Amino acid sequence: MLPFPAIDPVIFSIGPLQVRWYGMMYILGFLASYLLVRLQLRWQKPFVMDKERVDDLYFYLMVGLILGARLGYVFFYNFKTYLSHPFEIVAFWQGGMSFHGGLIGAFLSAWFFSRRYRVKLWTLGDLIIVTAPIGLGLGRLGNFINGELYGRITTLPWGMGLSPGWAAAPPSFPAL
Repeated sequence: MLPFPAIDPVIFSIGPLQVRWYGMMYILGFLASYLLVRLQLRWQKPFVMDKERVDDLYFYLMVGLILGARLGYVFFYNFKTYLSHPFEIVAFWQGGMSFHGGLIGAFLSAWFFSRRYRVKLWTLGDLIIVTAPIGLGLGRLGNFINGELYGRITTLPWGMGLSPGWAAAPPSFPAL
């Protein structure tokens, strides 16, 4: 088995502020996506958007994705807990982001942007969707560093071996 690498999820700390790999993956994903869209637009004739409009688009997308990911986690996974502790909803630094919520939030923000700036939603989709694998891949890398989203327990030689103290209680999976 491959040993699970011991990577600290915190890159560095300054007092109570912690810069984590998972957050860094979000930043790198947004940056890579932004640069790739700008590159695509340079090759297009006629131009669909100018640089300022792309900046606006990415502001909408980042806010929509992050809010959607957090609210998706709140509603899809721990609604009862957050209902009894509503101030914890904004405590995103304690973890809890959802892919499905992020997807919904990004779609809604792109739809709102397309309506506001009169850009076809399909055109935005064509520009943005090619960058999605970069963000998803970086997100999975952040999940790996955090030691989350592992798969089924296996004894196969190409599986990842987890240290005994890695998780308080490993999940139980139904037998196939």
